[in-house]
Amino acid sequence: MPADAAPRTENSPMLKDRYEDVLRRVGEAARRSGRRPEDIIVVAVTKKASMDLVRELFDLGHRHFGENRVQQLAARAAQIEEYRERIVEHPGSSGRSAPESPLWHMVGALQRNKVRKATETCRLIHSVDSLRLAEEIQIQSSKRDRVTEVLIEVNFGEVQKSGIAAPAVRHLVDQMGSMLNVRVRGLMCMAPDTEDQALVQNTFERCHEIFEDVRKFIRESDRIDILSMGMSNDFETAIECGSNLVRIGHAIVGDPVVESGEDEPDLD
Repeated sequence: MPADAAPRTENSPMLKDRYEDVLRRVGEAARRSGRRPEDIIVVAVTKKASMDLVRELFDLGHRHFGENRVQQLAARAAQIEEYRERIVEHPGSSGRSAPESPLWHMVGALQRNKVRKATETCRLIHSVDSLRLAEEIQIQSSKRDRVTEVLIEVNFGEVQKSGIAAPAVRHLVDQMGSMLNVRVRGLMCMAPDTEDQALVQNTFERCHEIFEDVRKFIRESDRIDILSMGMSNDFETAIECGSNLVRIGHAIVGDPVVESGEDEPDLD
């Protein structure tokens, strides 16, 4: 094993198998919906995974990672970047080329007092659900002279979940249109936690309809290009309903080894 590789654990073969199985299922669902496997972004939600496992996923070539707590996201982003730099500096006998930096997604509910740290690291914030939150992202992004990309989280009537009501989505997109340092890339939604697959499919289909409506409403519709739907239990259905980004947790990382915060909802 090259000196720069992540430590192997007894679960390493299982991780590789789970990861490849998810990619296979994503590809099959993409083809069923008339798209290519590479059209679908797979975000590995690693909030309950060990750091060694995150490094192993990185070694497997995965680059999109999601966390639902800003503090953990920032810490892991720093650790993986340090790990990547060691590989660049000491490629070892493997001779592998310098790996690209990972892209970090904030997939959990974001409090306004955590926005500053989130904008320092996140490639994409998935959970904008109010104008006040969007305004805080604008303020903090402006201070750093950067543009932060976001998704608007849509809620289809589940009171226990965050998100903006479906009829208000277009209005929020319009309000955010004047923000110079925030770019709306699309929508995110979660299906109900139910065994009723018809209800799950209906939720995804409704979100896809709103996504297309927003694209028609926006003058530069090509900038609205991400529809984040689907997690470990329903990502195939989501892809078949139009999703091009899925958030996969336990189907890739397996049983949890890191406890998530009690106030954070499960988003994988």
